[in-house]
Amino acid sequence: MPDDARPRILFVTGRLAEFALRQVLDDLAPRAEIRAEVAVLPITVAALMPPKWIARHLQVPEGVDRVILPGMCKGDLAPVVEKAAPVPVERGPDDLRDLPRAFGLDTPKADGYGAFDIEILAEINHAPTLPIDELLTQADRFRAEGADRIDLGCDPGGPWLGVGEAVAALREQGHRVSVDSFDPVEVEHAVAAGADLVLSVNGSNRERARDWGVEVVAIPDQVGTLDGLDASVDFLTKHGIPFRLDPIIEPIGFGFAASLGRYLETRRRYPDAEIMMGIGNLTELTDVDSSGMNVALIGFCQELRVGSVLTTAVINWARSSVREIDLARRLSYHAVTNKTLPKHLEPNLVTLRDPKVPAFGPETLRELQRRIKDPNWRIFAEDGMIYALNHQHFLSDPDPFALFDLMGVDEPSHAFYLGYELAKAKTALTLGKHYRQDQALDWGFLTEPEVSAVERRKWEREHRRRRDEGGAGGLGS
Repeated sequence: MPDDARPRILFVTGRLAEFALRQVLDDLAPRAEIRAEVAVLPITVAALMPPKWIARHLQVPEGVDRVILPGMCKGDLAPVVEKAAPVPVERGPDDLRDLPRAFGLDTPKADGYGAFDIEILAEINHAPTLPIDELLTQADRFRAEGADRIDLGCDPGGPWLGVGEAVAALREQGHRVSVDSFDPVEVEHAVAAGADLVLSVNGSNRERARDWGVEVVAIPDQVGTLDGLDASVDFLTKHGIPFRLDPIIEPIGFGFAASLGRYLETRRRYPDAEIMMGIGNLTELTDVDSSGMNVALIGFCQELRVGSVLTTAVINWARSSVREIDLARRLSYHAVTNKTLPKHLEPNLVTLRDPKVPAFGPETLRELQRRIKDPNWRIFAEDGMIYALNHQHFLSDPDPFALFDLMGVDEPSHAFYLGYELAKAKTALTLGKHYRQDQALDWGFLTEPEVSAVERRKWEREHRRRRDEGGAGGLGS
């Protein structure tokens, strides 16, 4: 694209971030095919700029096509929009190093991403021991996390005489329900109340399926084999009973690899049959965070056209399995249907370590420190080191305790704030994450938003003002 045809974009910043912003734009502008200009306003920290103040100080040169403000600049942008009109104004990312992503670079957004065709059954374990309110609470949580159906896991030694009441309550709340039981009384009561899927049938109980009138899951007669599965398929087909097949996945050390082979064999034998996998057998019984295992298993299911999965969320390392599977099924569907790698598509599944950890480098940090004019501390964490900068000091140490001693901060609230930030910085270094002061570490879909110290102080001042005004009004009435 000819240079004069490229859009001209004005990036607004403060004095402290100017050097780093220009470094980012030197790389970004040619790749994004833009002409980048920088407006440095007379303030050290860009995040402290209120929109009204920006409107007083900002001059938009003629011919600019767009104005981008720092993402940490909060508040109503109307004054800036009015000042810059007719040039559009928008906020950029909170961290200027994320500007390439905002321009669609490095992490391209896939067209149509988010579709899926795998059903999630979320099992409530030991359902007979739980009161109805707890069943409904768990079911609503699973649905919010992406579950399509709630599976009531019944306990041996039944029958659970309250299963019909539980199914009816779940159905009233809009849930689709399956029942996981071999007890014929439990199944009959559940089906009568609205359960539309029974787990499971084999040679021992398939005759009963003729009376239920709902879909069933057919499993082998003997775990670790496919014995009896063909006979069950023949029986169910003959009597017009809808079914899906589950060859049963086994835990690692108990035939895991061979059980995957049985899924492949089942698909070979029944190329058009519905198949299900109970993936909780792996996630609940393996000492590992569940997200990576869920993604791998869902990828296997997607390639093999396994249309439904049953998961549990009991042990702590697997408690977010439903949400993980919901994200994984979208990622796998896109990868398989578009024949593309499942990479740089679903950042919400990268929870422990960040995909990329940008770094300023010591020279850039020293230049930033030379530009600081106030005593407020700026914290950075990169390459195994924590840095603390203000107008007088450039400090660094891998140990947050040693660094805090060097900072010499005694005021309690400020010390607490810095201790909190240094702890985050150390966590980021330990795990290989991107640390940004006053922002939450990125834990993918597990991230909890964090109110910055600046925003918190603004809120507290406003709260005190309103409280004082209300109190004064009350005394005068």
